Amino acid sequence: MQIEDVWEQLMGKAIARYTDKIQIVNNTLFITTSVAPLKNELLYQKEKIKERVNEALGENIIREVVIQ
Repeated sequence: MQIEDVWEQLMGKAIARYTDKIQIVNNTLFITTSVAPLKNELLYQKEKIKERVNEALGENIIREVVIQ
């Protein structure tokens, strides 16, 4: 399963629409957005994002979330 396939379902249409890039590299989830208020919101939700993505993937793959 690709993270891009479930991102909108996990985070909602508004967040998915303004997310420029999302990828998993070495157990780290990288989220890229050029929208400053969204970046700020995502920073506050890092732990929740990690939990949701791991739950969707069915295992604890994500150890860290990096907002760029």
